[in-house]
Amino acid sequence: MGALDIIHHGIPGRFVTEVEGHFAYLDYEMAEGTMHITHTRVPEAIGGRGIAGKLVEAAFHHARTEGWKVRPLCGYAEAWVGRHPEYADLLG
Repeated sequence: MGALDIIHHGIPGRFVTEVEGHFAYLDYEMAEGTMHITHTRVPEAIGGRGIAGKLVEAAFHHARTEGWKVRPLCGYAEAWVGRHPEYADLLG
């Protein structure tokens, strides 16, 4: 899968992308300088292409840029950061 056009919406806290007419997204909530990733959603029709991983990566990259910590409450995001130790310093 090539590069995705991922858009950040600060209010509500969401990263979203569209693939083949389907929307995939990651939701988060902010509290005391920490991004709490609450949910990732990729429709079955576009699943299995690494889209959820790209959304989580975009969220972690954004958090690093903003100087935030990240708390992955979503099981997928928690597993993802376990496979990407380069982002472990953001966990808080």
